[in-house]
Amino acid sequence: MKKKVAKLTLVSALSISSMVAYTASTTSPAYAQSSLSELNKEKSDIENKQNNVKSKLDDSSNKLSDIHSEQDSVETEIERLNTSISSTQVKITEKKEQIATTKEEVEKLEKQIKEVTERIEKRNELLKDRARSYQQTGGMVNYLDVLMGSQSFSDFIDRVGAVATIVEADQTIIKEQEADKKLLEQSQAELKSKLSSLETMLADLESLNSQLNSEKKEKDKLMAQLNEEEQHVHAEMLSLEEEEQLLKDQQVAMEKAIQLEQERQAELARQAAEAEKQRKEAEAKAAAEKAAAQKSSNAKSSSNTTTSTSSSSGSSSQSVSKPSTSVSSGNFTRPAGSGYLSSGLGHRWGTFHAGVDIAATGAVPIYAAADGVVIRSYLSSSYGQVIFISHYIDGQQYTTVYAHMRDGSRLVNAGDVVSKGQQIGTMGNTGDSTGQHLHFELHKGPWNQAKSNAINPVGIVPL
Repeated sequence: MKKKVAKLTLVSALSISSMVAYTASTTSPAYAQSSLSELNKEKSDIENKQNNVKSKLDDSSNKLSDIHSEQDSVETEIERLNTSISSTQVKITEKKEQIATTKEEVEKLEKQIKEVTERIEKRNELLKDRARSYQQTGGMVNYLDVLMGSQSFSDFIDRVGAVATIVEADQTIIKEQEADKKLLEQSQAELKSKLSSLETMLADLESLNSQLNSEKKEKDKLMAQLNEEEQHVHAEMLSLEEEEQLLKDQQVAMEKAIQLEQERQAELARQAAEAEKQRKEAEAKAAAEKAAAQKSSNAKSSSNTTTSTSSSSGSSSQSVSKPSTSVSSGNFTRPAGSGYLSSGLGHRWGTFHAGVDIAATGAVPIYAAADGVVIRSYLSSSYGQVIFISHYIDGQQYTTVYAHMRDGSRLVNAGDVVSKGQQIGTMGNTGDSTGQHLHFELHKGPWNQAKSNAINPVGIVPL
């Protein structure tokens, strides 16, 4: 029975968002009732915090859903832009090929123009020679001299045919000259128009391609922002989910604490009733003995009665177990079996180091720094193998954290009642760690994600 009472007195209170162990310093009914009332109040506070965390998780879930919807929309737009860019690039390639083909045609046309130009120049020279001949001979008069100089009619006919042929040839040259000039002008105009049209289309396509790439760049930037925001929301949700799980574990531990406190109070009430019964029995016995003494003058008998009463009153005393010699006196004991303080509390590497590090080699045991109740015992991505314990000391709640323990070494689970100096694991190098050590945190109040309640354990906890 005494062992049961000693265990029940370990737990009596739990502050907001954490389970608390309590070492009873009084057995008065008023104080016990106050402790139970505080536990129920803190249980209600935990439930309110759970609702608040759930609401935040719902908000984050809705926000994540909106982000996914926007991501789908942006992804569809990016696919459309990629299709348009591909189509535009195909058209640009086609126009460039057309321009290349046109340039080949231009080169051929330039050769033709060169040939036409040479012909025109030759014809110009021929016409110039003919003009000079007209000027020197008087033009048509020369032709009359040719005709009149005939020796016979047959010769005249031949000379008339020759003159007609020459005149016709001159007219043909003039017509060809005009036709070649017109062809040259038309070819040059068509060439300029075709090149201008192709260059305009190419410029439009390149402008469209640049615009599409610019739009895609903006969409890619937006998608990157959405992805970053998604990661941020995921991290936030993981933090909230971890906090939600911590609150659930604390709620379970709270219910256990309330049950243990009720049992403790019931046991204390039973002991008080038993003591009261013994007191009344002793008083009744003393009264009877006193009455008997009045009837008898035997002083020895009266002396024996007094001795008997004193012996009966001392029979209700309880034995108190002594702490192990390895456990420090005071409220806290050293949390590591051995090691040296390798890092303190404070800002380090751009972040806040919320605890102290105790480094050592070998299989170093980790101990509960004080009587308490395990809030959580699990594998964390940052803490590694970690245990959270809550304590209630002199009316104040404390929370201790034991991180980076060796895989498979955790000896306690959420809701377990632990005593000061009890081994709970082994020093390790798990989680976000760069060497074997114990990362130990002391929080005055509950643990939270911001670690705003962290205090320096140096001078409070033997290290």
